[in-house]
Formats: sequence, structure tokens, C-alpha cells
Amino acid sequence: MKKLTCHHFLKLTAFLLSVSVSAASAQTLADTLKTVPADSVISAKPDTVPVPPKVLIDTVKYRFIGDGNFTRGNVNRSLMVLRAEVTFSGPVINIATNPRFTYGKQNGVLAERDSYLDLFVDVFKKRKTYVFGLGVLETSNLRRIDLRQMAGAGIGYRVVKTKNNDLSLTNAILYESTNFREIATVSTIRNSFRIKGKHAVMQDKIRFNHLTFIQPALNDISNLRWNTILSIELPLNKWITLRTSFENSYESVVESTRKRNDSRVTFGISVGNK
Repeated sequence: MKKLTCHHFLKLTAFLLSVSVSAASAQTLADTLKTVPADSVISAKPDTVPVPPKVLIDTVKYRFIGDGNFTRGNVNRSLMVLRAEVTFSGPVINIATNPRFTYGKQNGVLAERDSYLDLFVDVFKKRKTYVFGLGVLETSNLRRIDLRQMAGAGIGYRVVKTKNNDLSLTNAILYESTNFREIATVSTIRNSFRIKGKHAVMQDKIRFNHLTFIQPALNDISNLRWNTILSIELPLNKWITLRTSFENSYESVVESTRKRNDSRVTFGISVGNK
């Protein structure tokens, strides 16, 4: 299964990058044709300063997060959530991935062993309105999912972008295929609406982050998924941040032994320059 998951993700990554590089190349060519004077192709002055070539990626931001909670007594519960946020930014293209691994036990019985891997490729994200493509691979012991695959494209709108506030809205059309352990594979087309925000108060001493996905199936209105993550962060310095987060997820299509709704609260720390 790991080899199959890796194979699918590599193919998806190659496809998204090829589409984005083509778009970036077209934009660069258009900008060149706009900015080069008509007579510049005839002759060049000896003292003309050469224009440095445009680069695809000029900034890398990253953050590694460790969250969890532990209880002992009548109920012995342990939960660990490892996340990463990595972004490669350039003048035209923005590439981001947010992998996540969750492992938990309750009274010695395995509950969570879930993995999540995504890839977002945004084109013209520095503008107010931009376009993007995305791909997701997911496995979940908690929901008894052997493999879920999603791929699609959409449009994003940046509502506000300031030093202390960053809020964006996106909407995409996704193809989704979910291989459950017992019930038959479910394939569907979803609309995926996302609200993402980061806000800082008290001179960046407190940060509030939120991310919400609402994903109804277009061919079956009863097939609905949503996911919300809220976090409060207390930066200790430029690199290290204390944090607590609340996550709630819902899926209407589940196996008979699983509940549709899950919630959890975790505490942890993050390290990085993001």
C-alpha cells in the first residue's frame, strides 16, 4: 500500500508541476513581449545592464508541529499528531504541502494511525484572485479507509492581506475515490469550499489560525464532508511557538462500526520560520 500511495502521489506531483510550469512560462513570455521595446531586437547599447533571469522559486518557508494529549486513570488515552507546513514561493508559482500523521491508542487498543499528504500549486497567488490545482492522498485507521485520493482545480480570492491579518476564500471541483475496508469503493465529484485565515493581536504576542473545508458531493447531496481546525499560538521567539488546537471532522458516508463525527483537542509546539 505504501508503494501504491507513493506511486500515485509522484504521478500527481509531476502532473501539477508540469501544468504550473507551463502557465508560468507562458506568463513570463507574455511579460517579456510587453516590456521589450520594438527596436531592442535590432541593436543593443554596449553599456546596457543585463536583466537578471526570472527564477521559479525565491522563498522557502517551513514549520514543523508536534501536538498531542495524554490521560491516565479509568481511561488511558494517548494521542500524537505530527504536522509540517512547507511553502515554496516565486513570482508566479506557489507550491505548498501540509503532510500530517496521527497516532493514538485508547486503553491499549490502536485507535488512530492516519496519514495525510497534500500538494497545492497556486498560480498568480500574489494577486487578489488566483487559480490553483491540488492533489491529496489519505489513509485512516480511525475511519477504516485504506486509501482516499482526491485531485482537482479551482479559484481563490484573497479577502485581506496585511501584517496582522490574512484571510482567503477558495472554491474547487474535486474528483474523489475512497477505498474502504468493508464497503465498496465510493467515487464522487465534490465541490470544495475553503476558508483560511491567520490573525495576530497584541503586537503578534497571540495568533489565531483557522481552516475550514466544506465538501458536498455534486452527484449525491447526502454525501457531505467537512473539517475545521482552530488553533491559538503563543510565540516564544522567531522560531518557537506554543500552541493548542481544536479539530472537528464529519463524514456522512462511513462504515457501520464508525461514527460520523470526531473532535479532539491537542497541545504542542511548533518550530520554523513560517
